[in-house]
Amino acid sequence: MTATAGAVALAAAAALAAQTGGSAVAAPAATHTTAVPAIAGHGLVRAVPTPLSTEQCQAKWKIACYSPLQYRQAYGLNSLYKKGVTGKGRTIVIVDSFGSPTVQHDLDVYSKQFGLPSTKVQVVKWGKVPPFDPNNSDMTGWAGETALDVEMAHAVAPGAKIVLVETAVAETEGVTGLPEMMSAEKYLIDHGIGDVITQSFGATENTFPGFDKGDFSSIEKLRYAFKDAAKHNVTVLGSSGDGGATDSTADGKGYYKYRVNSWPSSDPLVTSIGGTQLHLDDKGNRVKPESVYNDNGAGGGGQSHVFTRPAFQNGVRSVVGARRGTPDVSMAAAVNGGAWVYSSYDPKATGWGVSGGTSEASPLFSGVIALADQYAGHRVGDINAALYALNAKSAKNPYTGIVDVKDGTNNSYAGVTGYTAVRGYDMATGVGTVDAARFVPALAAASRHH
Repeated sequence: MTATAGAVALAAAAALAAQTGGSAVAAPAATHTTAVPAIAGHGLVRAVPTPLSTEQCQAKWKIACYSPLQYRQAYGLNSLYKKGVTGKGRTIVIVDSFGSPTVQHDLDVYSKQFGLPSTKVQVVKWGKVPPFDPNNSDMTGWAGETALDVEMAHAVAPGAKIVLVETAVAETEGVTGLPEMMSAEKYLIDHGIGDVITQSFGATENTFPGFDKGDFSSIEKLRYAFKDAAKHNVTVLGSSGDGGATDSTADGKGYYKYRVNSWPSSDPLVTSIGGTQLHLDDKGNRVKPESVYNDNGAGGGGQSHVFTRPAFQNGVRSVVGARRGTPDVSMAAAVNGGAWVYSSYDPKATGWGVSGGTSEASPLFSGVIALADQYAGHRVGDINAALYALNAKSAKNPYTGIVDVKDGTNNSYAGVTGYTAVRGYDMATGVGTVDAARFVPALAAASRHH
């Protein structure tokens, strides 16, 4: 699609959102009123005047911190950039409640700091997005998420366009905020905007109305955007969560005492992105293999209680059983090994911070998809079948670019026993992580066959 057509369609989207209040679907009654992002980036360090090196972070805060230049080395991205594969001509759609009033400025500062070209963030306001209030913790939480999402997607795919959808209702647990997000996604898909959608949000399946009676219709009614994405060959990603094998209770104040899963990550039409911990030197070389993200949160994973095992997971039925298993693949998410992010939406805390969480991993992977789309010359679409087909070959073929995470660490969290990273697919990191130099060409080729 041409840039002009995209701009016109975006203007139309904004106009329609203003007329309709942003939602084409009536929101089901909410079960509670606590408004907090169900999945938000976790940050331990805030408002630092300038990014520090990994060594300095370890000395000062006892955590590793990484720049996009280190990620590029760690994930094998530099060789793709040298060939001109930067995501050029492709569009990443990011969906966040409220968004951030300083998103463009913050991306420009971030890009300049690390010598990256910046890009224009096209903002679509879906519904009557309230004016930003830096004293409102819901809004600042989502603004932090927005900065993280935009900067991570750009770090991996610097040539891709970014469209940020800001919705007017905070997504929490249960259905709250999700109808607005799904109607926005469907509108953009139908108007040809976006090749990949990244969703750094989720709600525990158990918090949806009807779940306790075995009635999953409240989730089923929200799936229309993903069905539409599959029809239009748009890739949909979702963070697997930061609660390990458990996740938040409906009031957002605690965790279930047993294994649960979250939607949209658990949806078979979504590629679930889990979390790892990178161990890098200052240049971005691995000093030891990746482990499972399990600090200040843990990579979400386990069996869905809503969805049965999809065909693409038949090859890993011995692990997932009769249910849909998550995650599918993982990227950096640990706070000890978090990403430098710049933000200025809060005048009391302007500057650099270190963020982690699977809400970092999903936008990182959206950049990988944008690269694969450009490499293939077409949208790779729903990648799940191709991903598991590549995984089946990966033990014998290093050219799949799938890097197994098998160091024996786990995603046990909040007293709930999780899953261990073992050889092959597991519900701690999915198929593992990727070496993009090999994975991007392999996915581009595999997507032609599925």
